[in-house]
Amino acid sequence: MPEPNAIWIITGETSGDDYGARLAEKLRQLAPGVSLHGMGGQQLRQAGVEIAFDSSELGVVGLVEVLRHLPRFFRLFRDLLARIRQQRPAAVVLIDYPGFNLRLAGKLRGSGIPVFYYISPQVWAWKKGRIKTMARSVARLFCIFPFEPAVYAGTALPVEFVGHPLLQALAPYRERTAQRDPNLVLLLPGSRSGELHYILPALLQTAAELRQQRPELRFVLPLPREKTLAVAREIISREQQQHGPLPPVELCLGQTREMMIQAAAGIAASGTVTVEAAILDLPLVVTYRLSWLSWQLGKRLVKLPWISIANLVCNSCVYEEYLQDQATPANLSQALLKVLPGGSRRQEVLAGLQRTRELLGGDVDVADRVARGILLDTFERLPEGTAI
Repeated sequence: MPEPNAIWIITGETSGDDYGARLAEKLRQLAPGVSLHGMGGQQLRQAGVEIAFDSSELGVVGLVEVLRHLPRFFRLFRDLLARIRQQRPAAVVLIDYPGFNLRLAGKLRGSGIPVFYYISPQVWAWKKGRIKTMARSVARLFCIFPFEPAVYAGTALPVEFVGHPLLQALAPYRERTAQRDPNLVLLLPGSRSGELHYILPALLQTAAELRQQRPELRFVLPLPREKTLAVAREIISREQQQHGPLPPVELCLGQTREMMIQAAAGIAASGTVTVEAAILDLPLVVTYRLSWLSWQLGKRLVKLPWISIANLVCNSCVYEEYLQDQATPANLSQALLKVLPGGSRRQEVLAGLQRTRELLGGDVDVADRVARGILLDTFERLPEGTAI
């Protein structure tokens, strides 16, 4: 049954769920007469969105791994599309997750349902052909990186740089004056189970090497969900059986940001967590690993000098990066020692992080800006009670 005052929000990963939840809260605050539905996880649900499809475990790492899960994705896509077409909401908001969301935008083209895209797909990294697809299918694009609007120059797609939502989300942490522990190192292997399998073993062996050189160091491994916590425990147990004793690693649930303002430095998988670290002034060494085949395919498709957002925004090496075969315990441990207190690169990194925050837009209410844009573009007559 058509719902002319409904807005659907579609997310597929942990970071998108966070951004979607903040947008949903702002939409409900500005327009209490709008009903919110969507695909997402726990944060979106807690923000008052009626979750029709749960995306908590949809994150899959690597091109080959995606192929294995295609039947599941196809079923979900078919059911979601049918549900949206049946309900005919006032608008659909797609958040990142391009492999799924761009296909959804294409299928909704010509439906009369405006499609907004919040968090641009990384077309500047690969698949630039998607730019034309987006220009045909998307009513408006909200970008979170300052270099992205130029990518869409020459198209008719309305594009706006709105700032990075994490700057405001993490402001309460930045305002705290917690004393950093000079011996505390974070291990951040990613939020998805697949990432843990590929990245965590190297981080554990790096911790072992660091502990030999600096016995006073402590290691904390924060994880977002119980499922990934269980996976991490399995990997730690397996590594101990195969390679012998490891230094103690403290596992904690849902405290990544808290740990970021306490730690001296960290080793992190490339992704949103490195943006969070940049905002929270945490020096990192960045790494990533995939299956051999996914890596071979990926490096032929992605042509960038760096993969960390801090490096891309500043157009310089803020965080050192060690990818695939370079992600050895020897390389990672030496790089980490350089960014610990007293290390040769620490001050250089901290200066780069300050520059990154400035370029990401400063302290603006990104969710408010996006919500207002969506409401004003969607409704000729705003729903009753809307405060714009």
